[in-house]
Formats: sequence, C-alpha cells, structure tokens
Amino acid sequence: MKDFNTYLNQTEEIGYVEQVADAIIYVSGLPKVKPEEIVVFETGDFGQVFSIDPELVEILIFSKNSIKPGTRVTRTNEILKIPVGTELLGRVIDPLGNPVETSKPARMPTFSMPMNALPQGIIKRKAITKTLETGVLIVDMAIPLGHGQRELIVGDRKTGKTSFLTRTILNQTKRGNICIYSAIGKKKLDVKKIEEFFKKEGVLDKMVIVASGSEDATGLIYLTPYTAMTISEFFRDQGKDVLVVLDDLSTHAKFYRELSLLGRRFPGRNSYPSDIFYTHAKLMERAGNFKTEKGEASITCLPVAETAQGDLSGYIETNLMSMTDGHLYFDKDLFYLGRRPAINPFLSVTRVGRQTQSNLRREINREIISFLNLYEKMQSFIHFGAELNDNIKATLLTGTRIIQFFSQYTNEVVPINLQIVLFCMLWANLWENKELIAIRADMLNVITAYQTDKKIKD
Repeated sequence: MKDFNTYLNQTEEIGYVEQVADAIIYVSGLPKVKPEEIVVFETGDFGQVFSIDPELVEILIFSKNSIKPGTRVTRTNEILKIPVGTELLGRVIDPLGNPVETSKPARMPTFSMPMNALPQGIIKRKAITKTLETGVLIVDMAIPLGHGQRELIVGDRKTGKTSFLTRTILNQTKRGNICIYSAIGKKKLDVKKIEEFFKKEGVLDKMVIVASGSEDATGLIYLTPYTAMTISEFFRDQGKDVLVVLDDLSTHAKFYRELSLLGRRFPGRNSYPSDIFYTHAKLMERAGNFKTEKGEASITCLPVAETAQGDLSGYIETNLMSMTDGHLYFDKDLFYLGRRPAINPFLSVTRVGRQTQSNLRREINREIISFLNLYEKMQSFIHFGAELNDNIKATLLTGTRIIQFFSQYTNEVVPINLQIVLFCMLWANLWENKELIAIRADMLNVITAYQTDKKIKD
C-alpha cells in the first residue's frame, strides 16, 4: 500500500470521518467511491467500503487503532487483494497475508488475488468422482467424502471435531495435497498448539495456517475464511487438490452479527441479520471440483459449526446444512461413552461421497449401515430384560466389536485398502475367540506394519 498523500493526488477525492462505532466508521465525501473499495486514512490505517448510503460511506476498519472524527480519508481505486503463492507454505499468516511469526525471515509472494472472487460457474465444474481419504474408519467406510465436497463438521464443544480435522489434514498432506487451515477468532495458544502438532508430524511445509485471534479487530476476523478460500483458489489453479478447513463459522457468524448491528442493520430471526445466509453461501460456492488449465483440481471445504446441547436446529447450523453436501455430527452422548471419534452415523449425511466409491466399498458401506441399524434395535432387548437367544447374543457381540473397530487413537490414520482388509477379517469372525483388547492390539500391529513396511504396501 502507498501512503495517504500518494492516493490523494491520484484520486483527488477527500472525505472526513463523521462517526466511529468500533469497527465501523462513517465517512462523508468520496463521491465516486465503490463498494468493497479500499480507503486510506491519514493516520496510515486502511479499511474497506462495507456499504454506501446517500450521505455517508460505511467503512470496515482492519485495525484496533482509534480513529477520531475529523480524520481525513481518501479512496484508492483498488479492491482488497491477498498475496498468494507457494512462499506461504509452512507459514502462519494473518487474514491480510502478513506473517504472524515476524522473527523468521520470510520471502513474501509478489502475486495477489482478489479476496471476494466470484464463484466459478457450472461450465467450469466437474462431477465429484475421487474419494477423499480421511484415514478415519467410520467416515471412510460409513459416511464417505469426495474431493470437491463441502461437508459440515457439527457438534458441541470439546467433542473431538478438531482432532478429526487435524487427522484428515495429516492424511491429505501425506498424499501430496495442499491443506489450508483457517482459525477464526481462536486463542493464540490454540493456534500455536495446532502449528506445533503439524510441525512435529513433518507436514507443515505442505499447508498454510490463516489465523485471527479473539483479540484482533472484528474486521480482520471477518476476513479470515475468505483469505483461506482465496489461497485455496490459487493452488487449485496450479492443478492441485486442496483441502480447506474453516474452524469455525459459528464464531464467524457472531462477529458478522456484531458488524451488522453496529452498521444498524435490522436483526432477523435469533437476532442474526438476514444476509448471514448470503455471507456464508458465497463462501461455500467457491469450493467444488473444477476444470483448470492444468487439469482437474478440487477444493474440498470442511466448515465447522458449534451446537449448544446437541441442538441441530440452530439458525447458523441449519443455514450451513442447506448449503453443504452433508454433515458429520459429533454426538456428545457418544463422546461421554468413550467413542473416538464420537460421530453419530445415523444423524450424519453425505450426499455425493458414495458416488466416489468402488462397488466393493459401496457394498461394505450398505452392510455396515444396515447392521448398525439392527444392532441399535437389538439394544432395546437388553433394556427390557428379555431373555437373549444365541442369534441375538452373536449380533450384540459382533456389534460391540464393530464399534470397537471404529474407535481410533488421535494420531492413528488407516489407509482405505487396509480398512477393507481389517473389516473383512472382523466380519468373517477371524478374531472370533479373541477378546476386544487383543483384537485392538492385532489391528494396531497390522497398521504399524503397513505404515513402516513398503513391501506390504506394494
């Protein structure tokens, strides 16, 4: 960005700050200003045009510096652009593209892209045909995902959502795909923990972390998911498959509501402004499977939403469900029972994931879902104290073993081919006379051998 006087000489338009309402500043003047244009204050701060009224221009400021009424402001005739490039890999940046770790010498990208790009049309999109491997047994086998899918991750606080996301990122980076993790209004300590985890696993150089802290300016927090999506689009245009995680959009909605109420927008149902749907929908539409100049490439989007007391009918949650291709529901009751991950397969949905499966995996998927339904019905016999015959006992035992089979440790990633082999061994009762703990130990030995021995993989 150039300084105030340079832009003033270029545009020959000047405005004055009339009112200040925290992150929203009202400016008079600037007759030719355009929506989403960048403006510069004489203090050196800059902001973006949020809306235009007949008499005042509403500016969204990106810093927490106090700007006083009477301060001069000029337009730049530019829109907000984010620096993008391979130089960002392995770094933690803020929503404006600046490195968070200023102590490290960094080469910043010279290329930039508009933050609010229009989603590509149907002509440039392709059907989703490639399976997205998460390494999580219950997802890959019962609720499969595809490259280019938008899958909502929803559940209460502290039910294992972030553990699932970090495991999925870990698996995708090891497969050579690019991952973008967007931390929206998080504590700096939490962002640091995530950075240290990926650095320890040796995959940080294949991903970008876009982070805004809870103490940052509201305007910066609002920009965070859009910056992550813009960087994803750059790597997509390079022919790469990209996984972008938006953690979380419930927080993003709260800060957007704050901006809208400061901007005197009339609150809608549950006090949210009615345009929150548009705000998130234009973000979700930028993901998908695309035709690019360098071949087929996808942006898989995993937005996160937080429920209260397991209520899936909340305003933001239902909004996001209607604009995504399914959701994974993390059930707090299953979490308290000790299931890891605590995904409820009956309340979770995948709309396009099954079309990416082979015939064998599709048949296994049907068997698992139908058997788990039967297992849940059989559980009612125990509650009523009914006498159990041998068939019911066998069904309950197999069901317990399958539930145990789906339980995984936090950093445990299982390839899809190995998942099929292990499940078939369990389904064929090859571990019939073994205790569950012994079966679990056998599975871990097979997974470890698979990951370390190249001959087994081949």
